[in-house]
Amino acid sequence: MTKQIQIHNVKIGRRNPFVLIAGPCVIEGRQITMKIAGRLKKITSKLGIPLVFKASYDKANRTSINSHRGPGISEGLDILAEIKAKYDVPIVSDVHNIGEIDQAAKVLDILQIPAFLCRQTDLLVCAGSTGRVVNIKKGQFVAPENMNQAVSKVESTGNKKIMLTERGVSFGYNALVTDFRSIPIMQEFGYPVILDASHSVQQPGGLGNASGGRSEFIPMFARCGVAAGCDGIFMEVHSDPSQALSDGPNMLPLNKLEKLLVQLKALDQIVKK
Repeated sequence: MTKQIQIHNVKIGRRNPFVLIAGPCVIEGRQITMKIAGRLKKITSKLGIPLVFKASYDKANRTSINSHRGPGISEGLDILAEIKAKYDVPIVSDVHNIGEIDQAAKVLDILQIPAFLCRQTDLLVCAGSTGRVVNIKKGQFVAPENMNQAVSKVESTGNKKIMLTERGVSFGYNALVTDFRSIPIMQEFGYPVILDASHSVQQPGGLGNASGGRSEFIPMFARCGVAAGCDGIFMEVHSDPSQALSDGPNMLPLNKLEKLLVQLKALDQIVKK
């Protein structure tokens, strides 16, 4: 059984109901980001599902130099702080280097380590030293058993508020496959494990100058993750994924979210009964 991590009124792990971590891939502007946050809050409140809002203020690992990266740390954190206050939800966003962590930790409840950076010792140690919850996304090149090394780096700071996220492993070029055994394997470290249903369907670099994806499979991956006993589901959502500025092919349309969450809640209750 994983330990419980509590962020305000949201409890993650220890057989608590699954938490939803959701939002657009990147902050596209204040208005649309606030609107998505409001929709998410309304849907999850109706269903009694704990929500953590996610949006990146900077996507540093884009395929192309011309790809949209977001508004940057200062403007992005201002928008996230407003969402946090208005909708009373915990906030998570990516951190990419140690120079941004102190500023980010003043707003973010969860510091997220991108999958490509999960072995960066200085980044993990600096994030752990803030005392904030650290969510480490498992690299596409890392076996679940080896994620204990990333965990140990954060633990070395005395911080035991850690989450791990499965998001698929490289399966040849421009393809990922998700091994759901990784959920119970990583839970053996004692920390909550999240299933990233969006990036599990990603096709990295599949469009040449951007990543592709098969968003129609997001509901299946989410159901599989809950059936495997994950502690939460990570899902990128958008009111119109075809117009999203980042990762549109890997986002679930907001109008399909409520129906899926009803299914996930029922599955979660069966698995954790």
